[in-house]
Amino acid sequence: MKTTKMTMFRGLLAVGLALPLLSAAAGPTSALESGPRVQAPVAKAIEALPVAAESRAGYQRSKFRHWIDADHDGCNTRAEVLIEEAVVPPSVSSGCRLSGGKWHSYYDEADTTNARGLDIDHLVPLAEAWDSGASGWDAKKRERYANDLEWSRSLVAVTARENRQKSDQDPSTWWVPAKSASCQYLTDWVGVKTRWRLSVDRAELTALRQRAADCPNARVDVPLAD
Repeated sequence: MKTTKMTMFRGLLAVGLALPLLSAAAGPTSALESGPRVQAPVAKAIEALPVAAESRAGYQRSKFRHWIDADHDGCNTRAEVLIEEAVVPPSVSSGCRLSGGKWHSYYDEADTTNARGLDIDHLVPLAEAWDSGASGWDAKKRERYANDLEWSRSLVAVTARENRQKSDQDPSTWWVPAKSASCQYLTDWVGVKTRWRLSVDRAELTALRQRAADCPNARVDVPLAD
């Protein structure tokens, strides 16, 4: 595994905060999670996010090609997440058909053995990503974002009900219903925004600051996307 190198991440610059956020980690948590990382208390990571007005002009979900089979093993992104997040592993047969297994939806602390009742949620929804900077990406980068298996918090298996209630809302208008999930959701959201150099708007920033006050020990530890 290559040694991680200290780099400057201009998209994260915030007065007095950028340099403490960037670090050379002792080693990434997996072979996929290579490259520079951000490791910081969540409150500092929030303050380092760029702040900008959002615009949904031109957004179409189809601009984010997703549920691809990136490694050509017969399982698409949805199936890969289900296999990875299963608390009881499912059987995987020809054509990547899953049977059996058990999952835990952390948004609502619900357990299920029915994979069809789960959605794979883009932690930061595709429309929100578009609003926050992805509108300026090329199609390939949007595809990488929509199928991000390189950091395990980018995509999560959750109950379809909660995913659809969340829809494309940001933390200023929707939050996880399970109190026990609040600090995890906060660090996941900030982690994805940090990883992909996405901005926040003023209402979102206010909401994140308020949530961070209840999570004084929460930390962001995320590899930066290319």
